[in-house]
Amino acid sequence: MTPNDRFLKACRHEPVDATPVWLMRQAGRYMSEYRRLREKHSILECIKTPELAAEITFQPLKAFDLDAAIIFADILTLPEAMGLQLEFIGGEGPVFHNPIRHTDDIDRLHDIDPAEALGFTIDAIKLVTRELNGRLPLIGFSGAPFTLACYAIEGSGSRHFALAKSFMYQQPDAWHRLLDRLATTIGHYLAAQTAAGAVALQLFDSWVGILSPQDYAEYVLPHTQKALALATAKHKVPCIHFGTETATLLPAIATSGANVIGVDWRILLQEAWSLIGPDKAIQGNLDPTVLFAPPEHIRQAAREILDAVKGQTGHIFNLGHGVLPRTPTEHVAVLIDEVHRHTATAPSP
Repeated sequence: MTPNDRFLKACRHEPVDATPVWLMRQAGRYMSEYRRLREKHSILECIKTPELAAEITFQPLKAFDLDAAIIFADILTLPEAMGLQLEFIGGEGPVFHNPIRHTDDIDRLHDIDPAEALGFTIDAIKLVTRELNGRLPLIGFSGAPFTLACYAIEGSGSRHFALAKSFMYQQPDAWHRLLDRLATTIGHYLAAQTAAGAVALQLFDSWVGILSPQDYAEYVLPHTQKALALATAKHKVPCIHFGTETATLLPAIATSGANVIGVDWRILLQEAWSLIGPDKAIQGNLDPTVLFAPPEHIRQAAREILDAVKGQTGHIFNLGHGVLPRTPTEHVAVLIDEVHRHTATAPSP
């Protein structure tokens, strides 16, 4: 089978025969195959058993004509490996039972070798890479220093992250020490993923949009830059930076070291591209709830995004966040088909 390299070409700003498309959370609860597995195994069992993680990674690839795979894992296993006690609680989500609230809590974090401490994900990448055999690119990922720090301090998700931001303002030295440790570990973890076979990386900074541009530049950007520099020190693979509600941060995010900037649906794609600059590729940005609309509405919404950046190289189609639970799988298929169909006959850029 001819390798599908549309995604990697778009990351490099090269012409493609059709716009590549993959979806954040393309494996997960909306798929019946996944739900059947989860009836037998907990979420952490699925993540920490390489054979199960590989099987889940392949589920959407077997169901849809996607242009990239992304390893099935979770961003919170990294802080767990550093000593935070992680539990996924039904109806509540992930919780750390010993969150970071004081300077001494940072000192109690473990220094880890991510390739060993998170070896289950590294082994899953090796399994998937072997089975893909170059047919599709595999994306590895991690949470970004800021987002992981937010979870670690709050102990769970939050609407305002007041505890994390208060820690940032009141104890700036401790904050920077915490993010430096996270950035170092994240960078080495991502590098281990590329060594195992991932040919692209995505850094999820899901909550960074809660910051002002000034706070982002002072408290976050240097640590993100360090993580991405370490990630690509040996293997120069494409890196995607993704966050939500980042419209005001995009010029700064463009300096993070990422080759591709992922954006959500709260900003027009062409406006976002003007903010990050023409030298960066861009990923996005359909609202995930559009997948609950009738098929023709889905097709029209996809065409509007595609037509807005028609003729430009470097666009990777994705949602502005992950696929939502209960999303109809047939609607996912409609979206992927429309992206390929609508761009396959377009003039080459």
